[in-house]
Amino acid sequence: MTKKTGFWLGAALIVALAGPVAAEGETAATVVATVNGVDITLGHMIALKETLPQEYQSLPDDVLFKGILDQLVQQEALSQSVTELSVRDNANIANDRRGYVSGVALQDVVQTAVTDEALQAAYDARFKAAPAMTEYNAAHILVDSEEKANELKTQLAGGADFAELAKANSTDTGSGANGGDLGWFGLGMMVKPFEDAVVAAKVGEVAGPVKSDFGFHLILVKETRVAANPALDDMRDDLAAELENKAIEAKVKELTDAATITRPGETIDPTILKNTALID
Repeated sequence: MTKKTGFWLGAALIVALAGPVAAEGETAATVVATVNGVDITLGHMIALKETLPQEYQSLPDDVLFKGILDQLVQQEALSQSVTELSVRDNANIANDRRGYVSGVALQDVVQTAVTDEALQAAYDARFKAAPAMTEYNAAHILVDSEEKANELKTQLAGGADFAELAKANSTDTGSGANGGDLGWFGLGMMVKPFEDAVVAAKVGEVAGPVKSDFGFHLILVKETRVAANPALDDMRDDLAAELENKAIEAKVKELTDAATITRPGETIDPTILKNTALID
């Protein structure tokens, strides 16, 4: 809803209201007002109500009814005052209608795409046959030279404490303050040289120095574990969005493939879109 629309509705709501009349057999076609012979129907009112933000939806029914009716009457009177629409106006009206109707075309597609059976199938496809993934709990010390890394590794071999050396020497100050601890992470979360070293390392032994774009790492893998798959309920929104997108793409492809489409405008200089004078 535009700011102007919101203003009209807000202004209408301050008008004193008459008591409601009992409904008897009304339909969407029931005429609730006319403006210079043009009908405004109950269907128009209900459709507008559905588009209002929650702050208006929660208003008392009688206040909302009066406000919506007044708004539609005012809009109709204003629209009738315009005797000629510009090229821009007609283009926007056509684009708005095209966008709305294309959304209508996809409503059933989206609704039928997301079912419990489809969600379960999508979940199984992603996780059931997937190999078990390993997660790693590791710490590191990051320094700016291989010489410094080797010096620290010698100290570790002599019994120095990894966490204390990380606090005192690591240029990764975030993890360094925690003794170099990086917590649990899976594959794909670290830069490749670091990840490769972690995968190859033995639990409890210091690996490195390992060079990355950040410097030189000494790595201590503390533990590993097999990552548990997320529950279906935790993935429901992501899977639903995936199913919807696939269904929409398939429907759009089906309809565009079946349509007779020509694109004579493809040879036009694309900078012409900046020429707004064409629709003034």
